[in-house]
Amino acid sequence: MHELAFPLLVGLIILALAFDFLNGLHDAANSIATVVATRLLRPVQAVVFAAFFNFAAYFLSLAFPELHKVAETIGKGIIDKDLVTPAVVFGALVGAMFWNVVTWLKGIPSSSSHALVGGIVGAGVAHAGFEGIEWTGLNKTVLAIFLSPMLGMLLAMLVMLLSSWALRRASAKFAESTFRTLHLFSSAAYSLSHGLNDAQKTMGIITVLLYSTGYLTGEFHVPHWVAISCYIAIGLGTLSGGWKIIETMGGRITKLSHHQGFAASTGGSIVVFTASLLGIPVSTTHTITGSIIGAGVARRASAVRWGVASNVVAAWFITIPASAIVAAAFYALTRLF
Repeated sequence: MHELAFPLLVGLIILALAFDFLNGLHDAANSIATVVATRLLRPVQAVVFAAFFNFAAYFLSLAFPELHKVAETIGKGIIDKDLVTPAVVFGALVGAMFWNVVTWLKGIPSSSSHALVGGIVGAGVAHAGFEGIEWTGLNKTVLAIFLSPMLGMLLAMLVMLLSSWALRRASAKFAESTFRTLHLFSSAAYSLSHGLNDAQKTMGIITVLLYSTGYLTGEFHVPHWVAISCYIAIGLGTLSGGWKIIETMGGRITKLSHHQGFAASTGGSIVVFTASLLGIPVSTTHTITGSIIGAGVARRASAVRWGVASNVVAAWFITIPASAIVAAAFYALTRLF
């Protein structure tokens, strides 16, 4: 157990909630890009819509507690929880937040989730070396970097195929009306899955901080007040929007119809809900990007602006090492004081 004055503990918790807020701000585009791009909802309506369902994930977690495994992976599945110190938590959060701000300013839809994972790894290794890494949890998270966008793409293409076949005899007017409605419901599902998976990452950080400083007794578990605080923070962050990234996600990768928006949101939500059930801190950004590409490819490969997509992919590869380096540097700074 590491001693930490209560005011410093409160400061670190506020920093963690600030990351959660920034996560919502940075990832607002994940769940509303398609409804904005297709003009199903106006931007302000879409942001309020997404924020509402981000927070509504809290009630879903109460009904289905098994969906709360991601917090455990972040809290004790990346770095050995008994080796985590307040300095490690500080370095991890600052490393992740730094990368989030840089990519947000550049309008790059990088992953807040993997920025946090990179931050935890960087600060954890700087503190305890590579023996502190929990390789099972880290490996499944890294594997999800590659699998989540591909699965999202394949599922979006499958949804496009099945829904096209199901409405093959419908009139154009009926099909358009049907896909508008389905698009709205699928976007709500994706916002729900986004809030569920992403809010848990901050829960894991705060919980391991409480555990390492002796403020959490008994088995490793997420206190109720931590859970609701994190859902509120990510909902408020989403409410603040992220317009540059929305433009990239919703319009620059490919032009979307309501049919494609429905397919992308449906494919993405299936991947993210499944990841939450398995306790994998999957990237909601990667997933919806792959799903949007899949919906575009289902129409025709040339519909996707592959240059923009390749820039997004490049950001995926450098997020974890970049945030890890920054986190290690800030951890080292704490050793000087």
